Amino acid sequence: MSSPVAGNPILIRGRLLSFITEPESAEDRASYRYEEDGGLLLRGGRIESVGDYAQVAAAAGEDVEVVDHRPHLIMPGFIDAHAHMPQMQVIASYGAELLDWLNNYTFPAETEFANAGHAGRIAGHFLDTLIAHGTTTVAAYCSVHRESAEALFEAALLRDMRIIAGKVMMDRNAPGGLRDTPQSSYDDTKALIARWHGRGRLSYAITPRFAITSTPEQMDMAGALALEFPSLHIQTHLSENHAEIGLTNELYPDCGDYFGVYERYCLAGPKSLFGHAIHLSEREADAMSDSGSVAVFCPTSNLFLGSGLFDYQRYRRRSKPLRIAAATDVGGGTNYSMLRTMDEGYKVIALNGEKLNPLAAYWQITLGNAKALSFDRQIGALDEGYEADLVVLDARATPAMIIRAEKIETLAEELFLLQTLGDDRAIVETYVAGKAMKDKAVRD
Repeated sequence: MSSPVAGNPILIRGRLLSFITEPESAEDRASYRYEEDGGLLLRGGRIESVGDYAQVAAAAGEDVEVVDHRPHLIMPGFIDAHAHMPQMQVIASYGAELLDWLNNYTFPAETEFANAGHAGRIAGHFLDTLIAHGTTTVAAYCSVHRESAEALFEAALLRDMRIIAGKVMMDRNAPGGLRDTPQSSYDDTKALIARWHGRGRLSYAITPRFAITSTPEQMDMAGALALEFPSLHIQTHLSENHAEIGLTNELYPDCGDYFGVYERYCLAGPKSLFGHAIHLSEREADAMSDSGSVAVFCPTSNLFLGSGLFDYQRYRRRSKPLRIAAATDVGGGTNYSMLRTMDEGYKVIALNGEKLNPLAAYWQITLGNAKALSFDRQIGALDEGYEADLVVLDARATPAMIIRAEKIETLAEELFLLQTLGDDRAIVETYVAGKAMKDKAVRD
């Protein structure tokens, strides 16, 4: 199989799966489009046409290059709604809950990101590792250092990758090398927005790390940025751990509850991404729903750090349902794969007495996450005009998967096999803006 030449139109052939709406069950055929022998014509980083291969090929003409991925399954690239670029070297660190984990592992590692060379090296590894696992869009946290955000945006621009990212704002409860000030956090953020937001497929997120690491004065600055740039995303953390909630309430006694802090400083809204949101009161859940804010489900980190079980199904069934995204939360999360993330998510949901059907899991990490990030007109589906971010999946990637696949009879069963046993070995190829990228690291 030859690799397509960058910039030239290519015709991708394979089994195509793309969602229209959230599946209600594993038998909900109306929720998705499936082509047994499908074609995707990619031109200029976008999907020009999609459908039955013979029809797409006839319209494409004879000169287009064909990349044949049969019998593999082709879907929109996976979307990760919450990850930490500076935590690559602390993933799989033993034996701590959230606050101790931050102090013992995360903060010492993040102090190194004042060095632009180190930041650039890790940023390249981070994006290439996500791509190798089939992820084509990520909402990522950088360190407090402006250099870390510069490095990640530069690496994403080089790969023509869609990302949402921002330097964290934190001026207390962290080591000296990881603290900014209210004014410097405002100035650095504003400069980064001017330099990077809207370039290529880059989006800036205003990023107060969480209420514990920001003074009221800094939260005022974050709110001022949100009012000054109302189209930007906001990302932070919420109600991950009981000790975290208790300390937040001590630091902000006049806000009523944890989510009330973010309401007080104008940081809640349809483009606000709240990592974890496990232990919400009914008032907080109602307020999140009313504001349109997004709760980000991070099952592997929630289990690894012993933080709790996110009640995914209950949150969606409430009279005021929550908007939900799913994410790896690397490095508290223990794997870069959205397949592994949804495998652990299935178990978390099962422990809450519910089940998540396989179709719904893949809707969540494609179109569902695109909707949660307000990008569902650009990514998350195999539709004409959409950005050509694709993942090619092999349900027979390992000996164990081959044996299990002998008994597979339905698409839903195939998806569940991939979700349960799959990892980066099940990713045949990842296309970013129409370019095959899985094995083409572009870092130094």
